[in-house]
Amino acid sequence: MSYEVIGISVLWIFLYGYLIVASIDFGAGFFSYYSAITGREHIINKVIDRYLSPVWEVTNVFLVFFFIGIVGFFPATAYYYGTALLIPGSIAIVLLAIRGSYYAFHHYGIKRSRLYQFVYGATGLLIPASLSVVLTISEGGFIQVRAEQIILDYQLLFSSFYSWTVVILAIVSVLYISACFLTYYAYKARDMNAFGILRGYALFWSFPTILASILVFFALNQHNPIHFERMVGLSWLFSLSFLFFLGAVYLIWKKEKLGLAFVLVMLQFAAAFFGYGASHLPYLLYPYLTIYDGFTNETMAIALIAAFLAGLLLLIPSLYLLMRLFLFNNNYVQGKETRGK
Repeated sequence: MSYEVIGISVLWIFLYGYLIVASIDFGAGFFSYYSAITGREHIINKVIDRYLSPVWEVTNVFLVFFFIGIVGFFPATAYYYGTALLIPGSIAIVLLAIRGSYYAFHHYGIKRSRLYQFVYGATGLLIPASLSVVLTISEGGFIQVRAEQIILDYQLLFSSFYSWTVVILAIVSVLYISACFLTYYAYKARDMNAFGILRGYALFWSFPTILASILVFFALNQHNPIHFERMVGLSWLFSLSFLFFLGAVYLIWKKEKLGLAFVLVMLQFAAAFFGYGASHLPYLLYPYLTIYDGFTNETMAIALIAAFLAGLLLLIPSLYLLMRLFLFNNNYVQGKETRGK
């Protein structure tokens, strides 16, 4: 296996980690605001707050690793994507900053503001929508190189059916992943009122997630037939993803083994995400950039691979301790006092 493949594989693992952790966070923001305007805030917000309190500060670690790594391993990406994503990327950064400000006001402020809750809920949908632009652009057709200048065709981007299907998939996937996790978390907390509501959300958003996935397949076939054919060649992965989806929905519907149900959700998105990534290779940007173009030198590649693997080995135990001490600590989950008497 070449250094290029190892490098992109490590980065894809970090991006998958961000997909899961950030989706729970973003979806929780939307559900928090939705519960406030529907009069259910007192029912589910305790569960959401217990999850967010220990983890909101570490959510973006995966994303930071990915962006540092993509430029480190593939410096040419900074040239192609840096200019093209100046506006979409700036919007995403501003939204992340606004979301971070909400956390500060929410957790350390005295009063709760409905405006802050609205911003929190809105950014939960707008951030994944803005970040999904990267995947859309990577399929080619939206970037033009003229006289060594990178030009992003915004008119084509906003009028593309494929572009909007990716945005829709990003949003509904966030809500589905988050609802599935929070359903399990509410059950773990023995909060049956919150569990009933969140379980309804999980079941409700399951169908739009599959429908949006199918739409993306059809749209990709029209936009980038080469990539679509490669995805068909890995159809077993996407079929496996669908089986994991059926298993997760069945367990949630039956109210059984909810921890396993969320594991199946993670496996569902892992199979689809890595299937998409594998079929996208060797391109980072159709048709201009592959993983072999502008790759860093061998010495730097070895150092980066070692550093990122070490970071991954450090991050995973840290998350395990975080979950062990806080998220899945019975006293903490159930809202009991955890300090010594």
